[in-house]
Amino acid sequence: QVQLVESGGGLVQAGGSLRLSCAASGRGRTFRICHMGWFRQAPGKEREFVVSISWSGSSTYYSDSVKGRFTVSRDNAKNTVYLQMNSLKPEDTAVYYCAARDTSGTGYYTTPQEYDYWGQGTQVTVSS
Repeated sequence: QVQLVESGGGLVQAGGSLRLSCAASGRGRTFRICHMGWFRQAPGKEREFVVSISWSGSSTYYSDSVKGRFTVSRDNAKNTVYLQMNSLKPEDTAVYYCAARDTSGTGYYTTPQEYDYWGQGTQVTVSS
């Protein structure tokens, strides 16, 4: 079993920045995690893909809605993935979830069904 814990959410004004973190832990299986992803879910809406990153960090894929504003990175020594969010907009308001995929592959993995483990989520609120 893998546990994911997000942190870094909060309230920020439009145009501001936040950095989310997702720490992964779990006996043995942590090292098999390949892709990791960030999703978000606003009230009354479906969970939406934000970005994914391969285990090496060499492959990333962003949704069009965040491309150029958000940057994903990872520190494998710390089993942690980061999401730097700049130029935030009110429409970025949502609960942000970290997800991990426990199998290898070469896709972009943009749907929730492609991930095996999920964090509890962290609220991001952007005021206008």
